[in-house]
Amino acid sequence: MPITLPRNLPAFGTLSTEGVMVMSKEQASHQDIRPLKIALLNLMPKKIQTETQFARLIGATPLQIEFSLIRMSDHESRNTAAEHMEEFYRPFRAVRDEKFDGLIITGAPIEHLPFEEVSYWPELTEVFDWTQTNVHATFGVCWGGMAMLHHFHGVRKHLLDHKLFGCYRHMNFAPESPYLRGFSDDFVMPVSRWTEMRRPEIEAAGLSVLLHSDEVGPALVEDPAHRALHVFNHLEYDSGTLNEEYQRDLTANQVAGAVIRMPVNYFPDDDPTRAPQNRWRSHAHLLYGNWISEIYLTTPFDMTQIGISSTDLRRR
Repeated sequence: MPITLPRNLPAFGTLSTEGVMVMSKEQASHQDIRPLKIALLNLMPKKIQTETQFARLIGATPLQIEFSLIRMSDHESRNTAAEHMEEFYRPFRAVRDEKFDGLIITGAPIEHLPFEEVSYWPELTEVFDWTQTNVHATFGVCWGGMAMLHHFHGVRKHLLDHKLFGCYRHMNFAPESPYLRGFSDDFVMPVSRWTEMRRPEIEAAGLSVLLHSDEVGPALVEDPAHRALHVFNHLEYDSGTLNEEYQRDLTANQVAGAVIRMPVNYFPDDDPTRAPQNRWRSHAHLLYGNWISEIYLTTPFDMTQIGISSTDLRRR
């Protein structure tokens, strides 16, 4: 089954040419099934690139997905055309009364700021609390995942003295987890961040680390009480995304003369003139496919029941 997207969304054409099954809203309205409603709260500056990356992953399952794009209400994007934002995105205040089967909260390039100093932090904490009543399952990515863990559990974000940047091997700590069904014992994952959350502090909060790297720390954390997963790294990245970031950093620091580190274990033989090979794509599809499958198996058919505990339902 396909993912439902507006026909004029850039991701529609991109994914169609890749062989991903996509369907317009007009086509979907003729099918007598309830699609899963998955929303993306996109905090990344390159909105079109990010929405396409996540649509690609959640559109690869056998289920019909209705994909919605959400933005912070009063935060203006400086890197995406206003016309695109107006046509395809809704502010959080416009969806506050709706319910969703799943919500993905992306990262944001504001790691150096304390969470509470981010301009839209008050509304984002409202989003976090809203997920507990209006969203069946939430997936926090990179800064978005760290922010949600900080909000609900007080886990600290630690600034690093250098950027963790490249492709690092990660170990599968929970092969029995339904979210890691089909995962290898270890695998490569792209990393791009200036901060970390530490395993002892995460576990002290009563949370489980599912994926971990000896070099860059925890990567995937499960929070069953809040029906949430948090991944600190970037399985959604395209083959060339790390190179784009590397070239951007080189250009930005030419005048300053700062030393920019090449992404680790990314270019063949550390030669930036050679095209990098994607060694994480299959695990990206596994993780997001498993997440969608778990939502399908556990979400209420009647969406009005999302956010209502089984105890509350028995009392009715």
